[in-house]
Amino acid sequence: MGKIKLTKVAFAGTAEQEKQLKEKLAEIKQMEGALMPALQAAQEIYGYLPKEVQAIIAEELGISQEEVFGVATFYSQFTLNPQGKIQVSVCLGTACYVKGSGEVLDKFKSLLGIEEGECTADGKYSLVATRCIGCCGLAPVLTVNDKVYGKVSVSDVEKIIAENN
Repeated sequence: MGKIKLTKVAFAGTAEQEKQLKEKLAEIKQMEGALMPALQAAQEIYGYLPKEVQAIIAEELGISQEEVFGVATFYSQFTLNPQGKIQVSVCLGTACYVKGSGEVLDKFKSLLGIEEGECTADGKYSLVATRCIGCCGLAPVLTVNDKVYGKVSVSDVEKIIAENN
């Protein structure tokens, strides 16, 4: 399992979000297997699952924070970090990697000042390393939100950032 990276962005949940979460949890907590629907509801409300939200879930469901964290980190559908408005996903699948996607990812890290799995402090960009996205013929490939960029080189990175600024 990879290293879990925690965000540098301060949690900014609102009282309204917390109220909404607690109302959802009140509906869910009597269900068997309530933790998964609780995590799904929380991520829908907040967009991610910071430790503050995990603590609310644990308290409301009467379970440990360790159990909440364990499930939240086991399933790939959940994220512990906020997602930027602009999500850059660099493919590190075999075809892309052998054609230089590792260096492309490193250039994004350098220019954005974040590591993979993190979000810029202003909430604008998040950076994700993915496995094959099914465009091997265009390797190396990355996506910016829903737009696909193929045959990307390190020298293209600044232009891609500027284009999506």
